[in-house]
Amino acid sequence: MAVSAVAQYLQHLAAERRLSPHTVAAYQRDLDNLTRLVGDKPLAELTVTDIRSAIMKLRSQGLSATSVARQLSSWRGFYTFACRRLGYTSNPCLGLRPPKAAKALPQILSPDACAQLLDGTGETTADDALMARDRAIFELFYSSGLRLSELAGLDLNDVNLQAGEAQVTGKGRKTRIVPVGKQALDAISDWLPQRLTLMSRRDGIPGAARDNTTALFISQRGSRLTPRSVQLRLNRWALQAGLGQHVHPHMLRHAFATHVLQSSGDLRAVQEMLGHASISTTQIYTHLDWQHLAKVYDQAHPRARKKS
Repeated sequence: MAVSAVAQYLQHLAAERRLSPHTVAAYQRDLDNLTRLVGDKPLAELTVTDIRSAIMKLRSQGLSATSVARQLSSWRGFYTFACRRLGYTSNPCLGLRPPKAAKALPQILSPDACAQLLDGTGETTADDALMARDRAIFELFYSSGLRLSELAGLDLNDVNLQAGEAQVTGKGRKTRIVPVGKQALDAISDWLPQRLTLMSRRDGIPGAARDNTTALFISQRGSRLTPRSVQLRLNRWALQAGLGQHVHPHMLRHAFATHVLQSSGDLRAVQEMLGHASISTTQIYTHLDWQHLAKVYDQAHPRARKKS
């Protein structure tokens, strides 16, 4: 049985572009959605009119402009591949512009809020090993601006305590070196002996991992800590620290970028540290910085103050 065009494209994404299974699954959902929207008409026969009609259907279903733009991008990528590799004669997505979406600025924590979070004592019921692990995780997030998947994927030999840096594997399995600050280095140094403690405990836990995992951050069962577990631990730690708001890992990444940019003004350096392929992605933080400056101006300048 011949492999479908969509299956060949997904295989290309996984094997050649080396995208994560989660990303490949998202592409598959978008292409399955296109098939559903166009009915029985084969993908190879779709026209610009068909794609435009599919976009209108998505909008009529209440899908946001951002979600529609993402699906159109997935469809365009499939047709680009199909024209190059599978003999498709045209790309019906060419020339179609996605609906414009208002740019949503990311939520960040202020320097004071970050200090309140990181200087907190964590859960009162947590033991020393878990507290040391969590502190090292959160310090590293804020110190180096890592993505959640990047932090969860760190191995022991990825962090060089002497050099003060870490090797990170980001999107598309691209690696980069990021600096690690002193407080994060100290927290990791405190965690490593406690990691051995957790590893020794696992023998008494039914179903615990028996392999000698190389993961830097592990669970109580001795296995690599999952991204979901990190999210839950961070939010719990934030509540314990009295922040009074939901805190997710990306907020620490945003805080890292914004605070470094406010102090240095070096957009290119922030781009490199974040692992952004395009500087346009990093430029969102210049808007955040401008918001901060505008607020200070409005509060401080005598001719800018609003009359009561």
